[in-house]
Amino acid sequence: MAIDPIQVLQAAQRPPVRVPAQAGRPETTLLIAGATGALGNELLRRLAGSHRYAQARVLAREPMQDGLRGVQSVLMPPDDADPRSWPRVQADAALVSFDPPRLYHDRERALWAPTPEQLPQIAAWLHDCGVRTLAVVQPHAQGRLPEALKRGLASMDEQAVAALGFERLILVRSAQKPAQGVRGSLPQRVAEWMLSIARFMVPASEQPVRAAVVAQFVDAALRLAPPGTHVAAPELVWRAAQGNAEAAEATVRQWLQGLP
Repeated sequence: MAIDPIQVLQAAQRPPVRVPAQAGRPETTLLIAGATGALGNELLRRLAGSHRYAQARVLAREPMQDGLRGVQSVLMPPDDADPRSWPRVQADAALVSFDPPRLYHDRERALWAPTPEQLPQIAAWLHDCGVRTLAVVQPHAQGRLPEALKRGLASMDEQAVAALGFERLILVRSAQKPAQGVRGSLPQRVAEWMLSIARFMVPASEQPVRAAVVAQFVDAALRLAPPGTHVAAPELVWRAAQGNAEAAEATVRQWLQGLP
């Protein structure tokens, strides 16, 4: 049977059907700061497309046309504005990612990308907005943290965020790829080549994993995490990436239950 193009256009313009919230699972609003880079884009795609949130709001630095159903952009003040003057945006859950924008993506240039140094200010603003659950994907440089700090609060900034009183705070330490060095003189290039052997000394459990795997891990943690502060070490994220989706969720469950 042929499909009438007029009917297709009319169906596309109809508002989406709102499914009533189930008991014990109220509709929530998700606010995303840093939906840029490969990781931020994957987090937005997975969480906004999960239909677990009534609406997903993305912080932007420039006006932009909202093209995804259920996703709304929120224009932020200039970067030099006082965080105390930022407009309040109602949200129940928030996600902060620090993946820098890819300059060859026009959409990402219009999005607001935070820096790790802004974490305490962003968290305080989100808490004032009514956010109860905060997930932060922290970039982790291999060999920079002692073993004990990988599984706990590693800085004064993270301690300040934990002291704000979120119902659920999830810190995911995702191993990042080493930055590419600037090509300099011949002696500098030779020195960089000799020092590059250190990259092969990083344990496999601290190697970066695909952005889709990190997004899958964060999605499961947001669904399953009980109240409290939860810190995922890079080894845990790597271990969750070694199997299929069911195995990854089982790893997240074991981690949240305190099981080895």
